Amino acid sequence: MRTGLAITTALTAAAALCSCASNETGASAAGTSSSSALQGTISGIGSSAQGSAQDAWRQAFQQANSDVTVNYDPQGSGAGRTAFMAGGAQFAGSDSFLKPEELAGTFKSCKPGTKAIDLPDYISPIALVFNVSGVTSLRLDSGTIAGIFSGKIRKWNDPAIVALNKGETFPSTTIDAVHRSDKSGTTNNFTDYLNKTAPSVWPQAASDVFPFTSGDGASGTSGVVSAVKNGKGTIGYADLSKAQGLSIAKIKVGSAYVAPTARGAAKVVGTSPVDTGREANDIAVKVNRTTTDPSEYPLTLVSNLIVCQTYADPSIGSLVKAYVTYATGTAGQQASAKAAGSAPLTGALAAKVAAAAATIR
Repeated sequence: MRTGLAITTALTAAAALCSCASNETGASAAGTSSSSALQGTISGIGSSAQGSAQDAWRQAFQQANSDVTVNYDPQGSGAGRTAFMAGGAQFAGSDSFLKPEELAGTFKSCKPGTKAIDLPDYISPIALVFNVSGVTSLRLDSGTIAGIFSGKIRKWNDPAIVALNKGETFPSTTIDAVHRSDKSGTTNNFTDYLNKTAPSVWPQAASDVFPFTSGDGASGTSGVVSAVKNGKGTIGYADLSKAQGLSIAKIKVGSAYVAPTARGAAKVVGTSPVDTGREANDIAVKVNRTTTDPSEYPLTLVSNLIVCQTYADPSIGSLVKAYVTYATGTAGQQASAKAAGSAPLTGALAAKVAAAAATIR
């Protein structure tokens, strides 16, 4: 069989160009030298939140494995899962794990009769970014956030916002709440947080599709960031790694207001359970959104690499296994922490992911 499945010509050309440039940077991938005999091409599509991490992983992995090309197109989590299931990519990046109805479907790259698995690879806080003239500090509780993004709170000087921000002066500017227009795992995490912490205001369950028509939609993390930065009276949600240069709100956790940090994200994931109703190697972390510990940041995403447990083409399985092992291992997690400010996998979760990655065939 071919070493890679066909994807669009434009995607292949652009990604290959990106991969070649990565091979020329002189980066090293500690721990991957034993895989230096690998050769071939694998392609992934998915999460834009983990785009910077994927760039760092591909660069280091290709440097250590000069006959391997790894492509990654950050089209969004929903697009990644769809492409992977259809056989248009050999792995997907997704900020939400596979749903039961997706697991019940077929996966074209996988050996017939086998399924895909989710492997956490990237832990990062979601930042509420805003651009309001004259406002440099913003504190919000989940009920107020839900009111803003559902369209119930429409002005920046609304009493609900003013009450949480004593000493700050807010204009009467109309709020422009920017959400993802594409199917997004970041949206899934954001809506899950609102549903778990403010169900009376946000009764809608977690979803990759933003459930309201209020505000403005933008495609991808970069689209949200651009819309907030270039708009007036804007607020949006984005992975912290993409929020540089924008003002960032603090959210209420317990009785304190907390800024997004990798440390806070790591802490909440460390106290969060793993779904026990899935296959042994399918690891789905259910982030504890209702924590009251201010050292934890509950508006956090755990992004995943979605791969086959067993590939139809064993040579592809070997490449994916090596790449996943590197990305989720100590060296890969240090690389993504440096490139994207993410929180490395640690402790029991890191061990569980390593054991699952070792079973990829």
